[in-house]
Amino acid sequence: MKSARIIEVCRMGIVNYLDALKLQERLIAARKSHKIPDTLLSLQHPPTYTLGKRRTDHNLLVPESDLGKIGAELYYTQRGGDITFHGPHQAILYPIISLRDVGLGARKYVEKLELTMIELASLYGVRACPGKSGETGVWVGDRKIGAIGVRISNGITSHGLAFNSNPDLNYFKHIVACGIEDKEVTSLKRETDMVLPTEEVIEDQLISCFTTQFGYTSIIWKDKESLLCGDDGDTR
Repeated sequence: MKSARIIEVCRMGIVNYLDALKLQERLIAARKSHKIPDTLLSLQHPPTYTLGKRRTDHNLLVPESDLGKIGAELYYTQRGGDITFHGPHQAILYPIISLRDVGLGARKYVEKLELTMIELASLYGVRACPGKSGETGVWVGDRKIGAIGVRISNGITSHGLAFNSNPDLNYFKHIVACGIEDKEVTSLKRETDMVLPTEEVIEDQLISCFTTQFGYTSIIWKDKESLLCGDDGDTR
């Protein structure tokens, strides 16, 4: 009989990108020292552009000084991948998990993140698939519906995936999304004929798809305030 595999999950709501980055760094350190189990953050960000460690600034199509005019911020990160956008009505998961404990390599980990978003899309009759060679993320035909950008440090993951449920797609016009030219970005709202439920339902469905793909058998729900205050041991 297999032992239970536990993950702590926190619904964070809308969180400033820098605050989420600092929280991830703290959770990475705690996971490395075995103070916490695998942890999953479910959240959204205010309008934010992020660049990966390759620093492909040329894929930002407007001057950085003009971002304030469209209500967006820009952050540089140490994740993989190219420039992307995060904003309201986009479901984001940041897994802080030990790949050694789940028995996965980096490639298989990314594949499971793709399958997480593909499974969610399928619940709404949308047939999504991984990108072709050189095209990261998850696609519906030639339209990108989900982005992936991960960081792995000593076997511990951070950053993760962003699934476009119904974000303002106009923000993507200011970047070459993920460095892939001449391809559209789409959303679940645009691709399905179904009426979408609340964002909370979609986010919970994404969490469920993730935990299924990664074989977790038990979820412990964490309180947002306990995480932000640094009390990693408090659960509700």
